[in-house]
Amino acid sequence: MRPKMRSRHRTRHRVRSGVKLNQLREVVAIAEQGSIRAAARQLAIDQPALTRSLAELERELGASLFERRPRGVLATPIGELFLRRAASIVHEMRRAREEVEQFGGSTAGAVTAGLSIATHLVLLPAALRPFTRRYPDAKLHIIEGFYPTLEPGLRRGTVDFYLGVDPGKTVAPELTREVISQNNRTVLCRSGHPLQGATELAALSGVRWATNSITLADEDELGILFEQHRLPPPRIALRSQSALTLMTCLLNSDFMAMVPVQWTESTLIKGRLANVPVREELAAPPIVLIKRADLVLTPAARCFLDLLQRTPLRPRAIPAAETAPDRPHRIAGSGPHARRASRSAGPQP
Repeated sequence: MRPKMRSRHRTRHRVRSGVKLNQLREVVAIAEQGSIRAAARQLAIDQPALTRSLAELERELGASLFERRPRGVLATPIGELFLRRAASIVHEMRRAREEVEQFGGSTAGAVTAGLSIATHLVLLPAALRPFTRRYPDAKLHIIEGFYPTLEPGLRRGTVDFYLGVDPGKTVAPELTREVISQNNRTVLCRSGHPLQGATELAALSGVRWATNSITLADEDELGILFEQHRLPPPRIALRSQSALTLMTCLLNSDFMAMVPVQWTESTLIKGRLANVPVREELAAPPIVLIKRADLVLTPAARCFLDLLQRTPLRPRAIPAAETAPDRPHRIAGSGPHARRASRSAGPQP
């Protein structure tokens, strides 16, 4: 019996120590690309070699990591568990290397950030030039997304942080959420809309509304807001998950939309879309920062986040004829991340 026990011990030890870092990178690439062929192209290796490496890893683990399908592969339940760990290791190794290199003066590296539409329109334009001056060789991956689609990447460590509209739900236990700024909505329509000068929501009762999926329950959220003001439910005519789609539809129809107030500061819509100055306060979910609690950002990622937070999230004062008065608010960029900007981002542009 004793020799058998030693044999099993040696087998278990071999499984734990036999997994190589390059195999972890390969598994992560296969999962992200959705096929072995695409992963092989990304990794610049032969597809047969990648297939053999995956088969070797699956033998070591004693489990199949992917289900082969006619159009690619899909992670098995065990594969999902393994991938969560593998992705975390791979991306932490990358960050460790980049942090050392950037500390030594390198201007290269990778930063992946998830931004909501509101932060895309207001914060991103002001951050791009100073960031590319400071890190001219860095690769930015900006994801315009809704939080639920970004949470898996945040949990795996493939996304550095999310800065945008609060998802209105409990985030995963390994993530932290920090409120950056409280927020309001405003009503937008095309310039020249017959109801552009309306001063109360009741005057918009017959309007056809377009939504931009601020949360997963955007239509319910809009209905609740109307109910709070004792108005009949809004007539939802269009549901969009793209800023470009929403702007295109507003410009070419009589639809109206309730959007985060930051939209009024975007150069993309000034002179094209008009703010409807309703007097009601239109509450919106706050702007939040979500990241993994144990994730230490690289100097480049910290710099980019600090630059994003330097721009106030509320627009500058707009004449009363154009919009209803707003309440006092906390300016984004006054928190601890912004105080680090002078150390990580260089001179303010």
